[in-house]
Amino acid sequence: MSLPHINRIATAVPPHEVHGAFRAFAGHQLDEARLIQIFARLAEKSQIQGRRSVLEPLQDGTGTACGFYRLDHFPGTGERMARYEAEAPALAERACVALGLEVEGASVTHLILATCTGFAAPGLDHWLIRRFGLPGHVERSILGFMGCQAAINALKVAWHIARGDARARVLVVNLELCSLHMQPARDVEALMCALLFGDGCSAALVSQEPEGLRMEGFHAALVPEAAGHITWRIGDSGFDMTLSGLVPLTLARALPDEAEAILAGMPVGDVAHWAVHPGGRSVLDAVAHGLELPPRALDVSRAVLRDFGNMSSATVMFVLQRMMRGMAPGARGCALAFGPGLSAETMRFTAA
Repeated sequence: MSLPHINRIATAVPPHEVHGAFRAFAGHQLDEARLIQIFARLAEKSQIQGRRSVLEPLQDGTGTACGFYRLDHFPGTGERMARYEAEAPALAERACVALGLEVEGASVTHLILATCTGFAAPGLDHWLIRRFGLPGHVERSILGFMGCQAAINALKVAWHIARGDARARVLVVNLELCSLHMQPARDVEALMCALLFGDGCSAALVSQEPEGLRMEGFHAALVPEAAGHITWRIGDSGFDMTLSGLVPLTLARALPDEAEAILAGMPVGDVAHWAVHPGGRSVLDAVAHGLELPPRALDVSRAVLRDFGNMSSATVMFVLQRMMRGMAPGARGCALAFGPGLSAETMRFTAA
């Protein structure tokens, strides 16, 4: 039996660049010059230069062109979900077309959709089946509300499916519209959390065909004492996220004890490629410190953070896509992503 492979990955982002406009929007929400200066300084240190959104921003920092956000108005949960339902298909279409699904849709046997930023039923899974001619009997799985680590969970489900069925061709889609969940804030910490996030989508094909990245195995880890460090709850005014500043320190302390299990006993030095979810500059620094990685080990993750920010579950797939292009056959890699709990999902892989 051949181990399943991620045969290829395609990605897409919306057309609207929002990073600069958001910085102006955040400045309007702070009412002290000192806080505005602190926010500006921290924004520069974030190492994020661009983020995309399905919402077109007003460049003066007063909101969005469609009125979804204004300085004096933030939408409720229903309005946010309606916008997700309206905007998600076009972004998914771009990623799936780039994957070649217009030609290969009829050969897909399983569809896995991961998202934590929007829900509707019938939803995006039904839309993908109609748009790309997937068989009506395609087996569907939806992974919801698992946060940034959900891409690894989705790949794990695909791995189990493809290990048990040599004919399986599994489509894995991660789509997140994080920009729909900004909340009003008057403090720097909350605004810095919002500064991290952008919108994006990935689509990947998993099968036993020996092409791409061979998935060797997975490991999950929980840090129970840090359960409140990352939370994600649905409220009357939208989705409310808690992202504690203690997350990087917690990861740096926890990862050394998990390293042997994550790598199945393989020395850290034997891993040439590290696809770490860029949850923020400090998160990447913490992983590098905790695992004692070489200075440039996280260059690809840092580049994705710079270009797109944190797109929740889709982000690590952007990292893997870039990484695949330059991996020599036989090179070993490890992917890590983190989410509510505090928890970590990891995957070992080898270039075919």
